[in-house]
Amino acid sequence: MMKKRRLIPAILAAALLAGCTSPLSKEEKKVVTQDKDDSQSTIVPNTVTEGKYYRTLLPYKESASRGLIVSNIYSNYDIQEAEQGLTRISRNVYDPDEYFFQEGQYLDKETVQSWLARRNQSAEGLNPSDKGMSPTERAKKAPVYLAHIIEQDYLKQSGSNKVKLAGISIGLALNSVYYYQKEDYGATYDEPIPDATLNAEGKKIAEKVVKRLRGMDGLANVPITIGLYKQSARGDIVPGTYIAYAEVGEGKSTISDWKNVSEKYLQFPMSNPEDKYREVNDNFIAFKEKIDSYFTNSANIIGTGYYTQDRMQSLKIKIPIKFYGSSEITGFTQYAASEVVKQFPKDLKVEVSITSVNGPEALIVKKSGESETFVHLYNE
Repeated sequence: MMKKRRLIPAILAAALLAGCTSPLSKEEKKVVTQDKDDSQSTIVPNTVTEGKYYRTLLPYKESASRGLIVSNIYSNYDIQEAEQGLTRISRNVYDPDEYFFQEGQYLDKETVQSWLARRNQSAEGLNPSDKGMSPTERAKKAPVYLAHIIEQDYLKQSGSNKVKLAGISIGLALNSVYYYQKEDYGATYDEPIPDATLNAEGKKIAEKVVKRLRGMDGLANVPITIGLYKQSARGDIVPGTYIAYAEVGEGKSTISDWKNVSEKYLQFPMSNPEDKYREVNDNFIAFKEKIDSYFTNSANIIGTGYYTQDRMQSLKIKIPIKFYGSSEITGFTQYAASEVVKQFPKDLKVEVSITSVNGPEALIVKKSGESETFVHLYNE
């Protein structure tokens, strides 16, 4: 069964909350933010959204290092996952019912850039020195491990009408592949970085980052959560994932324990799937064949499965279309929604995005445990 929605469903609206602001309403109240500069008046929405999303302070403060992630991370898939994955980790530490989210305010562009440099390029550089090395030697012995640093701040209400910084999360985006040229304007070569090496080097960098944070004004006693993100290779259409994270208690400057993160993204369809992925791959192929046989104007249907502990949590499907009439788009969406219910298990969350050269055309969402879909047609 399909439920049609002309407004964006709550599940999508909630996902957009972290970047949205809104006028003051009766469900919002003013509090005073205590930061490293001065106290200021702000607005805190009381509404708690579905899915344990964090509330944000208004007016919204952009990251002090805003813009760097676009140039430091290979793809939009990794940009999104590096940020959202860090928020998921943070939910294990900072309860969304008690904490408010704010983009990082302590690590500015200049600081991040100096930390990302090689040691022979900057005294603050966290990447290994390549002094005197040839390009090939550099790739083998001293690749750039650290690609970017993400900061997220978590504030908690304290006393009457006040909030203060109560936790900080840091994501260290690490390269899984090092790309280099043997000569200017020459061919680009790639050197994969072994997982064990990446893990070890990432943890060494994390220790240094924690010590540096402790020396910054306002961060001496704030709990720190730090995660290691392994970004995908260039050209991949699925993102990387966090591989480990650690919690550092108030006033502590060393990491005593790391927790492994068992997450991964897989692309569908697979040409030769392992047995544990065969069933969902068959389901996806059946869905794709139904769409292809009914409408000839769809192409390149791709799915991305999200797994935790080797268990599939959700499947996102992208369908680019070449339709031009609104009736044709509506008919296609209705058919696709019915096939989502028929082809995929009831306990699997499925989201289908239908796009054309004009942009988004429709969104289909089937929640886990439900046998009906919610549909939004963007142009109706």
